[in-house]
Order: sequence, then C-alpha cells, then structure tokens
Amino acid sequence: MRVFITGGSGGIGSAVIPELVAAGHEVLGLARSEASAQAVVAAGASVLRGALGDVDALRAGAEQSDGVIHLAFGNDFSNFGRSVAEEAQALEAFGAALEGSGKALVVAAGTPAIPGRASTEEDPTPTDGSVGGRGRNAQAVLGLAAKGVRSAVVRLPRSVHGRGNGYGFASILIEAARRTGVSGYVGDGTQRWPAVHRLDAARLFRLVLERAAAGTVVHAVADEGDPMRTIAAVIGRQLGLPVDAVPAESFGFLGTVFGVDQPSTSTLTHAHFDWQPTHPSLLADLEAGGYPG
Repeated sequence: MRVFITGGSGGIGSAVIPELVAAGHEVLGLARSEASAQAVVAAGASVLRGALGDVDALRAGAEQSDGVIHLAFGNDFSNFGRSVAEEAQALEAFGAALEGSGKALVVAAGTPAIPGRASTEEDPTPTDGSVGGRGRNAQAVLGLAAKGVRSAVVRLPRSVHGRGNGYGFASILIEAARRTGVSGYVGDGTQRWPAVHRLDAARLFRLVLERAAAGTVVHAVADEGDPMRTIAAVIGRQLGLPVDAVPAESFGFLGTVFGVDQPSTSTLTHAHFDWQPTHPSLLADLEAGGYPG
C-alpha cells in the first residue's frame, strides 16, 4: 500500500514509518518544516510539504494514497481547543478525499476512563470534559464507516514511551520534577495510568491499517495501569529528588486528568489482531534513566 501519514516526525510517527516500510508499504509523510522533512526521510518515507492546517495538501496526500494514518496533533495545551479544531478540519478533509473509496483512515485517540474498572475497546469514546474534543473528532472518524471509508481508531494510553524518545504523560512529570525540585503526584497517587512502548504501538497501527474493518476501535495498551505515585517514585529516584503529593494545578491544564484512575485493557485487540507487546514496560524504561531534555 501507499500510505499517507501525518505526524511522521513525532515520537510515534517516527516508529510507524519504519514499521510500514519494513512490511513493504510505501510511505508519504506530511512535513511542515525542513527539520520535520529530514526526520521523515530518515525514517524511510518521501515527503509532502505542508502543515496540518493546509487542507489542500491533506486532500492531495490522501487522494494519491491507499490509506491514511493521522497522528499529528498540536501540543500547545495552553490552547487545547485550537488544536482540537485544527484536527477536526484535517479529518474533514480526509473524509472528503476518501469518501466512497473503501480506503483506510486510521487515527489516534485516547483510552477512556471508566469509574470503578479498566476500560475496554467496547466502551464509548468520551466526548465531554477537558479532553472531550478529541473524542468527538474520533467519533466523527468512526462515522465515516457509513460513507465508504475503512475508518478505525487506535486508542493510546497516557504514556506512549521509549527510552530516549519520551514517556508520554510521564515526560510531563519529569519536566515538572526538574523545574520544581520535587517528583510529584496528585492526591494519594494510587490512580493508575496505562502505557505502551512506541514500537509496540507502531506495530498495532500497521496491523489496523492492513486488517481492520470499517468502524473498528482498538486499544494499544501493554501495561494496564501503573500507579502515579509509583511512576513519580521512579522518576524521583533517577533524578535524586524527593517524592511527594503536589496540587493538581502544578500540572496546569492536565492536572485534573492526572488525578483520575484510568486503567485500560486490550484483550479484544490481542484476540482480533494477534497483537502482543514485546518491548519494555514504562517502569522499566523509566528505571533505565537517561531522560532526554
């Protein structure tokens, strides 16, 4: 297949491209800057220059490909709504380009938090609250299944990690610990975060692109839930800092999200796609130290 990918120079995308190429696919990557273009080429893809807000470029990339993997998302949490709106516009462009084609559109979303238990692939995507906008975008993609698009959503856990390449939400804990001198957690720290290694997630994106039926939801979850206090303790040990509870506001926009117990499972994904994570856990990667930045 010829695959168009957004976010190909990011932590997940830079693993997805080599995974696709190794499986025999040809990859075209969107790149806004020269640095991004160089990273996309280094990963094994050709380049289409343009930004996520460039609707014409997005449509062109989709129309000349057999499938699309959308991973790009703005990381400016001070204006999360703008990032959600930009993504919605991009997804509308992909939907218009792919409608009636039967081609794949695979997008990233987040695993939901279900009170009292671990979430599964059958749970609805959350569309309310501080991060509900991304859920609404994911739901719109699933709705394209009725318009002849082989749409699928890969729900990612709170920490998509890889030593030397970042640790998802755990990277925010690392940055805050360095800034404040305390490796902090919210509340009593028993709330659990799921995680997956970036290389395991990359393999699942490929499998979903190749095999998923229209309207599929999968969970890229390897570790069902590590307590936030345990994560903070490892970070504190590696940085030589004390570990203690801190106000949720210490983490800005995401503080309220950090305080929620949100374990997740991937049992159905394992069964349907024969996907088995094989790379190190989040805690193992954090214990290895050598944090970037």
